[in-house]
Amino acid sequence: AKKPISARSCLRSSSASVKNPSQGDLLAKEEEYKRLNAELEAKTAELVRQAKEVMFKRGQEEVLSRPISSHIKIDVEDEELSSICQNTKSENNACRKRMKKGENKNKDGSKSKTLSKHLSGNRGKKSDTRVSKTKTVGMHRADDVATLEDFTDFSLANRISKVEESALPEDLEDVMPSVGNEMGAEAQIRFLKAKLRVMQEELDRLSHECNKKDDENISLNSRVKALEEEHSKLQRTTNIQQTQTEKYKNLAEEANRKSDGLQQQLTALHKELETLKRTQKQASTNHSATEVRLNRALEEVERYKTELNKLKQNNKDSANQDRQKVEELKVENKKLEKQKAELMTGFKKQLKLIDVLKRQKMHIEAAKVLSFTEEEFMKALDWGNA
Repeated sequence: AKKPISARSCLRSSSASVKNPSQGDLLAKEEEYKRLNAELEAKTAELVRQAKEVMFKRGQEEVLSRPISSHIKIDVEDEELSSICQNTKSENNACRKRMKKGENKNKDGSKSKTLSKHLSGNRGKKSDTRVSKTKTVGMHRADDVATLEDFTDFSLANRISKVEESALPEDLEDVMPSVGNEMGAEAQIRFLKAKLRVMQEELDRLSHECNKKDDENISLNSRVKALEEEHSKLQRTTNIQQTQTEKYKNLAEEANRKSDGLQQQLTALHKELETLKRTQKQASTNHSATEVRLNRALEEVERYKTELNKLKQNNKDSANQDRQKVEELKVENKKLEKQKAELMTGFKKQLKLIDVLKRQKMHIEAAKVLSFTEEEFMKALDWGNA
């Protein structure tokens, strides 16, 4: 009886220890920290990707901004070259001499520098001076259109040398179509001025787009800085959470070890419970057998009780009969006692009578003896006389 009680207490203690909420809380916190760590890693990866995209876009915009200015400069130079070639074919030798002397290289470089400065200045200034910049660009464009014929002589030698060195007539065909040979000089100049105006408008549009891109780059740079700060914060929080995760991992390992020990205890208790169940089954079978025996015994007891009641009733009846018999016997005994007393009195009387009779007999015998003696005495007397 003691073993089941101890097993039940062990089972209760083990179930209470297994259902301890601290282990479940630790596992839930570990899962939560793992999820937060994964989210932070995803956010950092996304921030790094966005930063890379921003840097790539910035580099791409810088790469695109450079060919645009150079392309526009080359187009302007090609237009000038084509107009000068059409209008001043007779001055090629003089231009070649000027090219050899290199007198106009500095002026051409200064003009290209001014155009590139306009583009870089438009990219580098802030958004509140865009209106003034567009106005200055328009003024420069008007000046370029107005004074194109003035500095054709300055850049002619350089343009001709480039054309002769590169030997690319298709560039000239891009500036001036093949039909331009049939046009006059003024028509070609008007055509080139119109093309220059279109190219200048394209330049303004591209510079405006570059300004927009610069503003976007500034905003993206600020955003990248903010994202880098956030990334550093997230990295710090990630490190803190990593340490906390390690701590909770250690706690979880300890909890797992404890749970393993409790699991072993639980298995031992399960085994003990199985043995107790088997013993309980055996006890239940024995109990059922004893109950069957008890029922049979109870039936027998009931049967014996009925028989006992019958016997008691019979005994009562027999006792009553015995009492009646005893009473009858007592009555008969009394009668017999009376008869005995009567007999005793009669017997005594008879004894007395016998005594009396004996005495009478003795008296009679004595009388006989006396009579005999008297006769003998008489005979003796008679014999003596004779």
